[in-house]
Amino acid sequence: MHRLVLTITLLAVTLISSGQVPTKSSKSPFEFVDPLIGTGISTTESALRYSQDGSELRGQTFPAVGVPHGMTSWTPQTQATETKCISPYYYEDKKIQGFRASHWLSGSCTQDYGSMTIMPLSGALELDAAQRASHFDHKQEKATPASYAVFLDRSKIAVELSGLSHSAMLQFSFSKEEDAYIIIEPNSDEGEGYVEVDPEKREIRGYNPVHCIYQGLGKPAGFSGYFVAVFDSPFETFGVWRGRKVLNQKNKQHGSGQAVGAFSRFVLNHSKVVRVRVGCSFTSIAEARNNLQAEIPEWDMEAVKERARQCWEKELGKVQVEGVDDEQKKLFYTALYHTKLLPRVVSDVNGSYNAFASQGQERKARDFEYYDDFSLWDTYRAVHPLLTILAPERTEDMMKSLLSKAKEGGWLPIFPCWNSYTAAMIGDHAVSMLGDALIKGIGSSLAEEAYEAMRKNAFEINRNVEEYRDGKGRRALESYLRYNYIPLEDSVPDAFHQQEQVSRTLEYAYDDYVLSRVAIMLNKKEDYKILKKRSTNYTNVFDTNSGYVRGRHTSGQWIDSFDPHALRCSYITEGSPSQYSWYVPHDVPGLVTLMGGRTRFISRLDTLFDYRYYWHGNEPGHQIPYLYAMVGLPWKTQARVRQILREEYGPGPGGLSGNEDAGQMSAWLVFSMLGFYPVCPGSPEYILGTPSFPKASLNINGKVFSIEAIGTSEENRYIQSAVLNGKDLAEPVLKHKDIVAGGNLVIKMGPSENRSWGTEGVPN
Repeated sequence: MHRLVLTITLLAVTLISSGQVPTKSSKSPFEFVDPLIGTGISTTESALRYSQDGSELRGQTFPAVGVPHGMTSWTPQTQATETKCISPYYYEDKKIQGFRASHWLSGSCTQDYGSMTIMPLSGALELDAAQRASHFDHKQEKATPASYAVFLDRSKIAVELSGLSHSAMLQFSFSKEEDAYIIIEPNSDEGEGYVEVDPEKREIRGYNPVHCIYQGLGKPAGFSGYFVAVFDSPFETFGVWRGRKVLNQKNKQHGSGQAVGAFSRFVLNHSKVVRVRVGCSFTSIAEARNNLQAEIPEWDMEAVKERARQCWEKELGKVQVEGVDDEQKKLFYTALYHTKLLPRVVSDVNGSYNAFASQGQERKARDFEYYDDFSLWDTYRAVHPLLTILAPERTEDMMKSLLSKAKEGGWLPIFPCWNSYTAAMIGDHAVSMLGDALIKGIGSSLAEEAYEAMRKNAFEINRNVEEYRDGKGRRALESYLRYNYIPLEDSVPDAFHQQEQVSRTLEYAYDDYVLSRVAIMLNKKEDYKILKKRSTNYTNVFDTNSGYVRGRHTSGQWIDSFDPHALRCSYITEGSPSQYSWYVPHDVPGLVTLMGGRTRFISRLDTLFDYRYYWHGNEPGHQIPYLYAMVGLPWKTQARVRQILREEYGPGPGGLSGNEDAGQMSAWLVFSMLGFYPVCPGSPEYILGTPSFPKASLNINGKVFSIEAIGTSEENRYIQSAVLNGKDLAEPVLKHKDIVAGGNLVIKMGPSENRSWGTEGVPN
């Protein structure tokens, strides 16, 4: 059996060591988080086989410092650009260029935006990011969710930083007897930033305009990332720059196609320490200052670190795991940390935010926090379902945020980022996120408003050409409604991912299923009938002769050239037909029938895994290992899940086998180590897998749901029996209501598969 090989690693361990005696630890969950996991290059077999470019070989995470779902995350910067698919930090980079107030979508292939960077220098003033960069040693780097510290070898400066949602504090300890500079740079790739120096207030302020990618590529998004940096030491001299031109004692500079920034030189005090507090906002410099005053009014670094730590302790402490060694806890709590970075709050402390896709019109969130950067094609699968369990109140705020976007922009967004419409990925999964929450009883007062917004996306073709190009409305909906699938003749030109017709058909069928469940819940019977029928549209792109999904023409003829295991197909999103053929999470019995029955279905699953066609590093297959349990073979799910945990995740910088994608890769691990998974969001049920922990407790609004896995280990991976609240659990299914009500699930584990437990399958 293949093993995960890491060329860049902090520690060499296996996920679960057979027979290992767990070590007791008094550490809190916070202390197990390693923000460097996922910042390096993955070398798993699946990553090497299926990745098409360098960014797909990475987790694309970064050591984000701040608080859960905070507006701004602070990070060391090793890459100066805001270019698409370039993370601010890569573990293998040898130099640090500064410390960035970042809005990078953790684990993504999108862009940073509205960011700014601060860099201390000793000696000569150097403005260029690459030229001013300093070597550093990972051994002198300490990253936690609440703080980051490092020593810059070139300038002999010790750096420490911590942050809250809208603000941060940085501390620079100089050791050389040389001029001490601090530079601040808005990271505008377009050269449109602005800086202003106010020596009387010991303040540097400015902004970095945000631009769109995907729909409206290169166009202004209508808002900026604003900042105010306040220093505790007076400026001896100061200045600004544009391009390579330095303007000493000048205090303002607008970008005009060239990079701009500001600097100050300090007279060091006896401690040789300079501190800076920074406030951030997406609405104005004034609100950046107000956010700073509200969150960090004093010069107390330890107090900031402690407040940030407490926020993380509260969030991470909602799940307590026992009986395993520290390395397993590191994997688990780091993954949990990654699931709590996005979506991000973008409203100010006073509730002000930019109306969605409005070119700068402001609104105020009066009874909720306003969120953005919903990587919905990824996160609807497990990140949002995890939030429905652990953070229902936050989930409701996210629902309100999506509905605010629909009201302000006219259409429910598909993949809302940088407060703009995008058609970055396929599907219409705001429907999934909203529908799943409603079906689980969250945000019930929003049900009618949510249904109307979701229904518009599902039923109305946006015939306003300009609006449609900007991302409003389902892509290729006209073809989907006409043919009950999207034919190859529709190239889907007004999307970032063009074509991919089969994958779109499959995902729309799933979204229609979720909406049908909301429709019947609200007694909208006619809509329910239509949507229920549309949810079977997946059958129209399934070729029963080959046993796989396949591209289809308007005539009904299948595409001639066909290889189900091709690494990429034009009509499949980021994968092969053999990987996407399993994307029918809402109707597994129907998929079994299409594949020719249960025996052939199971054989095809075995082929996918045994011949290494499964690609865990991309999201559309994350539910696949749980399908065995849904056809009466839960023991095969248990074996496959443990195999994936062992082979696709690790403790070092290369410990993710593909893009983290806003927490989805980690959410799969969190659920799977706990022992269950949301195969079909929109259904209030989870499929049991195999618990990794002897005991795990979920603390849900004062109620505790505990999972005891007696005897679990790498060898004892198979469920022998299960008892929920004192009653035998015959099927491998958990209901959402049973989890959030609190209770106790007791599972006996063993070294051999129990082929008589959970064999009845899962009804849909």
